[in-house]
Amino acid sequence: MATGHTDPRRRERIIAATLDLIAEEGLAAVSHRKIARRAGVPLGSMTYHFDGMDELLREAFGEFTGEAVAVFDAYLAAPAGREEAVEAVADLVHALSEGSRRDLVLTQELYALAARRPAYRELTHEWMRRSRVHLEKYFDPDTARQLDALIEGLTLHRALSREPHDRALTLEAITRITTVTGTPREP
Repeated sequence: MATGHTDPRRRERIIAATLDLIAEEGLAAVSHRKIARRAGVPLGSMTYHFDGMDELLREAFGEFTGEAVAVFDAYLAAPAGREEAVEAVADLVHALSEGSRRDLVLTQELYALAARRPAYRELTHEWMRRSRVHLEKYFDPDTARQLDALIEGLTLHRALSREPHDRALTLEAITRITTVTGTPREP
């Protein structure tokens, strides 16, 4: 194994290994020893780089939520107006639900952790806030909040369903929320 002097990316590998193990085995099965083995680092690197499992989990889930927001950015940064934003939200729902099972599992593990441990709610609150920044370019804040929740729900239902709903149903749900309850903002 490489030493810290010749291994400047060790910390990043530990974080990546942590997320991979959580996705594969669940949060309850993750340990320092398993993470170190997966990252290919000495066990002592765990305490050298992180004060404990809690700090490691916060940083790993912080990394994950940053990646999730980047997906939102990719879909919702460019629409020229409300109609394009509705289409972009539908595309986002389908991309997320048809995408990585790893990301789906990590999302649910983070939600469960945040539900049990208030310190992790800061990560989910920031994730939601950053997601809504894009939605509020096109929709009022209340509609953006509803739409954010709809995105999460539709994504989960599509990902876990034996017969996922089609894009037409996704568009219908988005249209109902965005035309009945909200006054769109002009970008």
